Amino acid sequence: MTSHKTPLQRVVLALALLAGNALAAVPAQEAARLGGSLTPVGAEKAGNAAGSIPAWDGGLPVDAGRADARGFLGDPYAGDAVLFTITAQNVEQYRQNLTPGQLAMFRRYPDSFRMPVYPSRRSASLPAEVYAATARNATRTRLVDGGNGLEGFETANPFPIPQSAEEVIWNHLTRYRGGSVRRYITQATPQPNGAYNLVHFTDEFVFPTRLRDYDPSRPGNVLFYFRQRVTAPARLAGNVLLVHETLNQVKEPRLAWLYNAGQRRVRRAPQVAYDGPGTAADGMRTSDNLDMYNGALDRYDWQLVGKKEIYIPYNSHRLDAPTLKYAEVIKPGHLNPALTRYELHRVWHVTATLKSGARHIYARRDFYIDEDSWQAALIDHYDGRGTLWRVAEAHAINYYDKQVPWYAVETLYDLLNGRYLALGMKNEERSAYEFGFSASAGEFTPAALRQAGVR
Repeated sequence: MTSHKTPLQRVVLALALLAGNALAAVPAQEAARLGGSLTPVGAEKAGNAAGSIPAWDGGLPVDAGRADARGFLGDPYAGDAVLFTITAQNVEQYRQNLTPGQLAMFRRYPDSFRMPVYPSRRSASLPAEVYAATARNATRTRLVDGGNGLEGFETANPFPIPQSAEEVIWNHLTRYRGGSVRRYITQATPQPNGAYNLVHFTDEFVFPTRLRDYDPSRPGNVLFYFRQRVTAPARLAGNVLLVHETLNQVKEPRLAWLYNAGQRRVRRAPQVAYDGPGTAADGMRTSDNLDMYNGALDRYDWQLVGKKEIYIPYNSHRLDAPTLKYAEVIKPGHLNPALTRYELHRVWHVTATLKSGARHIYARRDFYIDEDSWQAALIDHYDGRGTLWRVAEAHAINYYDKQVPWYAVETLYDLLNGRYLALGMKNEERSAYEFGFSASAGEFTPAALRQAGVR
């Protein structure tokens, strides 16, 4: 049967096909709102009508506090008092500003889980050059390959004025993390009674533009390089993971390798993706749970629900204090609530529903993305039966001396078995994050893994 289309139908079809390949950025007049009614990264600059969320005034300056000998930052909000505490007894008063996952935590731990709420402080700040790159991205960056890749992107925040759920998630995936960073962190997966063992990591993130030998004429398809070395316990020490995170993981899947210290062998690791097991996590997280969410978008259908005002972990300097011992942080069921801090902030709500025929242990995810930093604050995870299974919370902190919003601790609570994972703690480690360390591309090759894994 022959198909006959009018000229108008042919134009509409051509535009539809074009939209499927490269989704357009916002026009210049829309991008001009950045730095005006919007912050330089696209958040609403004004506060809310109730006055419970203040206007953004530039965020924390680089000299907001002092760093100690190990690089830990002073708490610029140490004088803030708790406004009120949400408990299982009064949670109904605050339901409209809580997520299903948070409500489930109160039901699961009615006698111990609580949320101390503090004044909202819009502390997020980034370097001027990142703001400038964000403004350029607004009119240049496009989604390609059905939203699975980027075109015309630089530095961070490709879509400061997002038009779709995929654009919001890409903002999280590409957000500014200092260009390069080395961190010494720990991971715990406590039993329901609170008993735990620690796994110690040395992580290195490097974005290609920060490599000594970066060639701007050959940018390639790598978003960042990631190397993770296990330093303890002894049975795992020396194992190393190397990842080349690609900008388009459908066109060119993530490249990953593992060095096994016991076997002294380097192997390709295609399982380090999607719902493959997380490193030394005792089955408590997937590969794409790291950094709250990472990796390809292609197994889910994405929907942008809109903005909400939610109490989220924020300005968690107390939780990051170098005076704390891990035993003070890790408690049965959840982190010690006496050390947490929640604030009311505007977040982008995005849902991800597993595509028909696709495989993943999470059939649905609900994301709550902070408007000021573009990083995920909360994510609810549902299993194939539609049961709320795992609740992720990221206790955000602004490393203000380097103008890098990131996390102090990531948590992933399993509502079904009563266990949880806490990743990123560094209270007892030798130093805080080391931003701006120097590296070359040769240090992030499979050939270099064996040397990196020497115990």
